[in-house]
Amino acid sequence: MSIRTISPKQLHEAELAGGPVDLIDVRTPVEFREVHVSFARNVPLDQLNAAQLAAGRNGSSQPLYVICRSGSRGKQACEQLLSAGNTDVINVEGGTQAWDQAGLPVVRGQQAMSLERQVRIAAGSLVLLASVLGAFVSPYWIGLAAFVGAGLMFAGITDTCGMGMLLARMPWNQVPQGSVNATSSAKESTTSCCR
Repeated sequence: MSIRTISPKQLHEAELAGGPVDLIDVRTPVEFREVHVSFARNVPLDQLNAAQLAAGRNGSSQPLYVICRSGSRGKQACEQLLSAGNTDVINVEGGTQAWDQAGLPVVRGQQAMSLERQVRIAAGSLVLLASVLGAFVSPYWIGLAAFVGAGLMFAGITDTCGMGMLLARMPWNQVPQGSVNATSSAKESTTSCCR
């Protein structure tokens, strides 16, 4: 299935034109708190209920725009939304990184370690630990390194990372209710069914 895309500049122009622009950001709450498009609302990919989101739009004929960090999770969200019957779904090319690099307005909050970086640290630590344990304790520990390597290969091939999804649910990657800026909180409250 073909996913339609829009450049950050085109989306910004559409928003400036004054028409309604429905933009969901499918990154984790911590990533969203760190930096996000001012009119985006946070609907994390691991909590996305495409059917509920469609029902919450009450048959709106306006496009639903999707943004993430660089475009990959946005594409996955678009696929889910299209499969659930949402017809006008558009992915923002390059995600929030491209939006920010274009100098378009963003809301900045507390800095956090990116999910991608957390995955690299966790995977590297597990491989190192398994290698040391395999060399000094039991050769069976090498199986853990092989498992992590296979998981990374699977993530690269399918563009779906199980470790990333697991890390996204960790307490340090959660944002307490009400701690995201007031603008996005107000927007999120209108779609609490999608949170």
